[in-house]
Amino acid sequence: MSLRSNVWAAATVLVVSAATLIGVQGPAVAAADPTLSLGNFELRPNAMGDELKRRVAELDKELPRAGVGKIIADANRVGRVGAPYVPCNSAAAGRTLGSVSESICFNAGDNSTGLWMPQGVTTVADAQDDQRWGERNQPILVSWYDSSNKDGVANGEDSLEKGVRITFIDPRTGRYRHVLLVYPTVNSYDNVSYMSVRTKQTGEGKSLHAGGIVWYGNFLYVADTGRGFRVFDMRHIYDLGAASNGTTKDRDKIGRRSGTYYGHGYRYVMPQVASWTSTTAKVAKCTEDSRGLRFSYAGLDRSGVDHMVAGEYCNGASPETRARGRVVAWPMAGAVDGAGEQITTKGYRWKADAAHKVPFSNIQGAARFNGRWYLSQSRGKDSNGALFQTARATASTETLQVATSQPAAVGPEDLSHWQRGSGGTTLGIMWTVAEHPNKRMVYATVPKEIAG
Repeated sequence: MSLRSNVWAAATVLVVSAATLIGVQGPAVAAADPTLSLGNFELRPNAMGDELKRRVAELDKELPRAGVGKIIADANRVGRVGAPYVPCNSAAAGRTLGSVSESICFNAGDNSTGLWMPQGVTTVADAQDDQRWGERNQPILVSWYDSSNKDGVANGEDSLEKGVRITFIDPRTGRYRHVLLVYPTVNSYDNVSYMSVRTKQTGEGKSLHAGGIVWYGNFLYVADTGRGFRVFDMRHIYDLGAASNGTTKDRDKIGRRSGTYYGHGYRYVMPQVASWTSTTAKVAKCTEDSRGLRFSYAGLDRSGVDHMVAGEYCNGASPETRARGRVVAWPMAGAVDGAGEQITTKGYRWKADAAHKVPFSNIQGAARFNGRWYLSQSRGKDSNGALFQTARATASTETLQVATSQPAAVGPEDLSHWQRGSGGTTLGIMWTVAEHPNKRMVYATVPKEIAG
């Protein structure tokens, strides 16, 4: 065993021992725990659902659409693909990550910018059983939020709230393209328009954090921290560069202005088509008393019945935080009707069937496979994070218990599982993104195998 392996083995013992000391390895939490009552995690269609569909139908009449294949073919930014098992960014790898199975680095500008922060990750392995979109495309998607006015302070690069962008990456070449997410509106002349995606869809709202994303079929689910999920549709991506009434100029403008559609300089924009909102009230802080979930990250489980999973980030360094956080799962079939479209019926509820407390704070991402949960943890801007694998959950509301841990990059975020084997029945690799400027990298790591 190498010196590095010895160091990490010792660290793993310390982590698991710490978990034992704080009671993580104790008996499962009783179902009566109010923070884990499944009824607290029901989601309802947003009241704007039918109106959003109407507005998107109007946008379809105004602007030409482009598919995922077109965006990949039109990728205008050149990233770098790392050699197998060699991280493409050593600063992101930190001191203990070691080898990774695959990695992709952004260009110099996207690696260093403080204007945009990468957060969520999903792949075509989430979207499709055959892990392909069309004949050849196997895209990886990353969400970024505009941090120009983070914490109410302009960072000096830009003062516009541009919301959220999604990066479509070709993992074979490292080439990629950003697509701007937008929220459909109607302007004062009763013309359909759109604005950037905000926490509140008003001029006062801040850019949505978009801490987790899941691409499933035609739909892209984006975590909305205080509410639930925003939903976007791959069949409705508009090409402003090909539109006679669209432009990629004037980066300070968005939406319809004097008959012309703008998108902060981006060629492609993707409108929200639906959303899901928690029916349970939340408190502002992440505490044991909080009943409703904070949607900090999102993932998928394709083993057995497909499930959406989501969880909350709780800052363990904050004296106001007593909770470590929770993760929840919902059957994917519960979000769509018989025709495979998003449900907008008032009074309908998308019901969760599992909820668990996590063993540690500062969890940034989650995925589930064959009863085990995979959790990414950040440990600051200068230290390697961790990837935890839990024991199999045997009850729908028990506290998760750590089985193994291994190093992650500096600042790991959302998780997406790319399963292996015929029909995706075998544990594969976990994709994530390292978020900090100059330490950014989209990469996959192989979780430790556990017998049984």
